[in-house]
Amino acid sequence: MNPNNHLVIMAGGVGSRFWPMSTEECPKQFIDVFGTGRTFIQMTYDRFKGLVAPENVWVVTSQKYADIVAEQLPDMPKGNILQEPCRRNTAPCIAYVSWRIKAKNPKANLVVTPADHLVTDVVEFQRVISSALNFTAETDAIVTLGMHPTRPETGYGYIQVTGGKAGAVSGKPVKVKTFTEKPDKELAKVFFNSGEFFWNSGIFAWKASVILDEMAKYLPDVVSVFNNYDQYAGTPGEKAFLEKAYSECPKISIDYGVMEKTDLAWLYSAHFGWSDVDGWEALFNAVSSKDTEGNATNSSSTLFDGDKDNLVVTENKKKIYAIKGLKDFLVIDTDDALLICPKNDKQFKEFITGLGMPGYEEFR
Repeated sequence: MNPNNHLVIMAGGVGSRFWPMSTEECPKQFIDVFGTGRTFIQMTYDRFKGLVAPENVWVVTSQKYADIVAEQLPDMPKGNILQEPCRRNTAPCIAYVSWRIKAKNPKANLVVTPADHLVTDVVEFQRVISSALNFTAETDAIVTLGMHPTRPETGYGYIQVTGGKAGAVSGKPVKVKTFTEKPDKELAKVFFNSGEFFWNSGIFAWKASVILDEMAKYLPDVVSVFNNYDQYAGTPGEKAFLEKAYSECPKISIDYGVMEKTDLAWLYSAHFGWSDVDGWEALFNAVSSKDTEGNATNSSSTLFDGDKDNLVVTENKKKIYAIKGLKDFLVIDTDDALLICPKNDKQFKEFITGLGMPGYEEFR
């Protein structure tokens, strides 16, 4: 195991698209949505075992979630749980943790991943990650993992590679040509049919020194606020330094800020059963165990009658659910709330907006 390899897990989101199981007090990365006994962040940690030592695992999260991270990932050092005073998207998060790791190990080689993705083929995942880390250790490349699209999805960003279809060889680095944020339906079809575009997974590999140099070039407003961070890291003055830094830091993603501009971007294409699982509809699409009518549930006590393409998820395995005549619906039952609404992400988002109304704040 290479001592220079470090894992960064980004775990600061609020997971509103998984309400009511995901709440502001305990968002989706810390819940066991699949009923496996492991939460999203625990499954993320598990699939890097053997690639990165526990003392080289870092989690960047909100100050309010630090104790949850420590409880769910007891093998990693508590000092490696970095607490953001506020959310500023992925670029500030990556600048913060990269400064911290580089101060500890100037030769650090990082793999950066969100905490809430689904991977079904862990063996292939580890092979690709290991190969990508070896590549970045030997070069100044910035690597992103590209997923082979299975449909013309409009909810993901797309990455075009050089060399056309011939360049899209699984598990080998290929130079990135273009990044495109979430396209409309027609453009997504063009990308899908071309064979030279990949879904942007949001999983990266790079040396800490290289990404900081590229951020200094393309995001000086972000990097500059952390310039003296190494003097405060781990000291009583760290919290005040971070609060000031984040108050001055723009909200911007690493994709928009660096990946779309750098000439160091490379892509590893991969097949390892990946899904972003950013909401209930995405979870439904990722679940393989459905009945003959396309219904999915985590409860053995669910009776369907004339139902089609529904998702039923419950925290109460002792309750029976009898459902008749629903199509494309969500039924999500927790101790505090029951959600019944269309499965479509747009309708779901509009529906839960009402939680911001006076009197409902405690359920958000």
